[in-house]
Amino acid sequence: MASGAPPKVAVLMGGRSAEREVSLSTGAECAQALREAGYAVSEVEAGGDLAERLAADRPDVAFNALHGRWGEDGCVQGILEWLQIPYTHSGVLASALAMDKQRSKEAFRAAGLPFLDSRIVARGEAEARHVLPPPYVVKPNNEGSSVGVYIVTEAANGPPQLAREMPAEVMVEAYAPGRELTTAVLLDRPLTVTDILTDGWYDYHAKYATGGSRHVVPAEVPDEIFGACLDYALRAHRALGCRGLSRTDFRWDEARGLDGLVLLETNTQPGMTPTSLAPEQAAVEGISFPDLCAMLVEDASCSR
Repeated sequence: MASGAPPKVAVLMGGRSAEREVSLSTGAECAQALREAGYAVSEVEAGGDLAERLAADRPDVAFNALHGRWGEDGCVQGILEWLQIPYTHSGVLASALAMDKQRSKEAFRAAGLPFLDSRIVARGEAEARHVLPPPYVVKPNNEGSSVGVYIVTEAANGPPQLAREMPAEVMVEAYAPGRELTTAVLLDRPLTVTDILTDGWYDYHAKYATGGSRHVVPAEVPDEIFGACLDYALRAHRALGCRGLSRTDFRWDEARGLDGLVLLETNTQPGMTPTSLAPEQAAVEGISFPDLCAMLVEDASCSR
């Protein structure tokens, strides 16, 4: 960015999705980090008047700290494109594609990446019969942070009865046993691999509650698996057309070696508190949290 007055950065946070509280935490942390990095920062809770507020304020860059639908699926990105305000993270198409889990798998297939069998069915069908042989997972096709996820085990008496908040169509996906691994890609470079340890499944509580999970970074896995995670994450990032920062999650069944490593999904708006997975990986690579946030802002300003 040009020298002179500190660049104005609007941190977009909150929003309307089920991940509102996560976004508020992310936004507050990123705003503080950007102030430490020397930017003039405003914190903007994203509501129905977002376009009007941004048009009036005219920030140099919008830092997208939103999560979930509306903020992560291409909608806010479209507003920012229309206003011609540079913004962090992925663009309209990559955001929409990554948020649609089934369509993102089509991109993964074209890139030769391993992923799980799944199908989209009416929620009534998912409640009426086993669409796939147990164990399998039922979840929304376009939510994040493990919101609305049901695991149907072999011991289950029948298919799940879903919450009223679940959409009319849901994804039914084969269950992958094994360890939870993840790799962040920053500015088209994979960082490292994290092994996520929990007492049970890596659900919303495990992701965000204090002590809900433990991270081993770099992961203590064979070199072949470590290298494959880096390779697959970068290929997924590129296949979706991501920009700035993304994080790709995996399951690894140790008993099957490399054949047991499968890609779960790619997140274009990974959590951005200092202890979140992607910033934690950046720190291991020698990138402080303020520097990470600044790198995303500079990338956004150069991408116009």
